[in-house]
Amino acid sequence: MPAGSYVVDALTTEELAPRERADFWSDQMGTYQSRMGYRYARTENFLGRTVRQRTDTYQLVRYESDQVEYTRTPHHARQDPDEDYRLLLPVGGEIVLRQAGEEARLTPGTGALVTFASPFQCLQSDAIDAYILTIPAREVNERLNARSPVAAGLDLTRGLGRIVGSMLNDLHEEREHLTDPQFNAVSDRIVELVCMLAVGDDRPEVPGQLGEVETMVRRYAREHAADPDLTGTTMARALGWSLRQIQLALQRAGTTPRELIREERLRLVRDRLLCADCVHMTITDLAYASGFSSASSLSTAFRRRYGVSPREMRQSMR
Repeated sequence: MPAGSYVVDALTTEELAPRERADFWSDQMGTYQSRMGYRYARTENFLGRTVRQRTDTYQLVRYESDQVEYTRTPHHARQDPDEDYRLLLPVGGEIVLRQAGEEARLTPGTGALVTFASPFQCLQSDAIDAYILTIPAREVNERLNARSPVAAGLDLTRGLGRIVGSMLNDLHEEREHLTDPQFNAVSDRIVELVCMLAVGDDRPEVPGQLGEVETMVRRYAREHAADPDLTGTTMARALGWSLRQIQLALQRAGTTPRELIREERLRLVRDRLLCADCVHMTITDLAYASGFSSASSLSTAFRRRYGVSPREMRQSMR
């Protein structure tokens, strides 16, 4: 197993006595997620198994189980606060998700982005097989302008949605061959695409197609983040669109050219801090190599984004 905070583990109820299985499942799900209530169709001989991948940033769980109804009440939310989001994607079976007066019926090919900050009811059919990706709240709020997508049905049968489903499956299938930065990098891209899906139909079409503009701008910013001269104007010139089109496209996604460029540069620094091949680079080297004007400007932005300085993150990994 690669070194770092990346961990893969698995569990199954089959190794336990039949009467102990439901309680064991409840305890493990509470550890994996947050405090919830559980109602089992049958508590005797309950069958469930999981494979979990996690780092300090993301967690992906593939699970199969008999029928369970999960509930998160206002009491649970107060007792065990959790602002993070979950991307829920059934591979087999059906999930009925209710939150804030809305209902989403999820079958293979559909998904939902749900917040654990609010109460919900989640009824999962017998023989359920699904993915659940835990996403830090800031990753969603910054892209969606602090909107909470509640039980948002996402079409994962075509276009970006199909890519999201494929990436989740590949992330699971390659679990034994990933490193900490690789798992986080792929998860970052999945979240980026999911947020684009969540606001897709909410964006009005304008000359230049704002959805296309946003996709291309994000890709260009990621590929050229290390360029110290990168700005909204230079991106517009390189891509053949007006600065106003770029600003409108990113505004609908809750960000600006400046914020997008800073975010991609910070991700680049984070990935390099976690990469063994970059251990020889000083913080100043990393700053200049990632498009920042100085080590101090990097440290200020990095601490605001990740809660620690670049040096502290590197030391914690060591």
